[in-house]
Amino acid sequence: MSRFAVLSDAEWDRIGEFMPRAGGKGGRPFADHRTTVEGIIYRYRTGIPWRDLPREVYGPWQTVWKRHARFTEDGTWDRIWIALMAEADAAGEIDWDVAVDATINRAHQHATNTRRPEQDTGGSSELQEFGRLGR
Repeated sequence: MSRFAVLSDAEWDRIGEFMPRAGGKGGRPFADHRTTVEGIIYRYRTGIPWRDLPREVYGPWQTVWKRHARFTEDGTWDRIWIALMAEADAAGEIDWDVAVDATINRAHQHATNTRRPEQDTGGSSELQEFGRLGR
């Protein structure tokens, strides 16, 4: 198996049925969905920029990127996720226990975008007093 092969045949069989079919609108037919999906997975697995996808393996990066965006917009990824979650839940492979952490994270006083009176921080009046005393 090549280091670029990401999905086994069994894994592809589970998600391949959710891939959109070419519409009757004409135009250029879809590139192979499996190759394109493997390019998307490879990109996320390695963390490389879209432009650095190996063209000889996955085709033009623009095709892979556009297909990823199209699948996001038309809900293909959501349908795959729902089906895989339902399958895993039916097999008892999901633990639905939830842990809730009651930790409170407070922002630093300077993290807000509100202004405070200069008297509270010293601000410019403190600098002006120092300038007068030094002369």
